[in-house]
Amino acid sequence: MLIDCHNHLGVDLFFYLNGYHPYCQDLPAMVTEGRHCGVDRWVVFPMIANLTFDVAAMRRTELKGGGCEDVPYAFENERMLRELYELYPDLGRNTLPFAILDPLRSPAPQIARLRDLHRRYPFYGLKIQPTMIQSDIGSLLREGRGFLELAEELDLPFLIHSSVAPEDTWSQAKTILRVAEATPRVRFCLAHSCRFDRECLDRVAELPNTWFDCSAHRIHCEGVVKGLGFVAPPARRFDSDYTDPSRVLRDLAEAYPRKLLWGSDTPFQSYVAHIDGTFVSLRSTYEAEVACVRALPAALQQAVGHDNLLSLLRLKDEDILA
Repeated sequence: MLIDCHNHLGVDLFFYLNGYHPYCQDLPAMVTEGRHCGVDRWVVFPMIANLTFDVAAMRRTELKGGGCEDVPYAFENERMLRELYELYPDLGRNTLPFAILDPLRSPAPQIARLRDLHRRYPFYGLKIQPTMIQSDIGSLLREGRGFLELAEELDLPFLIHSSVAPEDTWSQAKTILRVAEATPRVRFCLAHSCRFDRECLDRVAELPNTWFDCSAHRIHCEGVVKGLGFVAPPARRFDSDYTDPSRVLRDLAEAYPRKLLWGSDTPFQSYVAHIDGTFVSLRSTYEAEVACVRALPAALQQAVGHDNLLSLLRLKDEDILA
């Protein structure tokens, strides 16, 4: 069984209003394309921009309060879970939903909503994308500590977008690792291979409560080849041949056989946008992402495409995957 550990569902109004791509994905489309590519199950969570942000401001690429909702992600989480459990239960049973949260804004109301949702609809982890919403992940040790307490109480892991770019002050991989070190009874997965930062990857390997995923793997390899700033600089970079994404994935899997989780990041396996006068075009396909994991030896496919995710999730009933 191949499980894709990183997928978004829903609509991202910030991306849509500013002409960026992708900006949406629904459950039937994801399952149809994923099955065609040989994927069996999916970890899913909502898109990033939420309805607490003012729509007119988002159209100006600004994130300001004053939207039509008061609690971050309350609408988006329930909307996704209803899609999975009520609208398309035949497709939703093939998913492992995570709820998404903002670690800084309105933590108490978010926690109350998450508790209520967890009673009504099973979900199996918590997702955070701090960069897009400009919300410091370090606030989990301050204002957002209640989220860590909730995760420990409900035995839920975190999946957190990670960055190493200096200008990204919200989601530094080192900060996520500091949170994990301070919270040993909670499990964490750092997304995007820590942008190939060898020091961070080695620290993930050392900590018993951390894993990493390789989501959007091919465009990150392309970022290295093109010398773009969102990946680790050469002095800190994991050593591999980045002109060959399959080779990079195999090297990562061999170096960290119990820590790497395979995920595609659909629909964000591609990213295309005009930003500040610059055209950014990083394009991949679901089929190409799957081809990288299928190129691994069978034992490593099993580890990164199934076993390591189950170690992160610690499902109380693995029969839900049957």
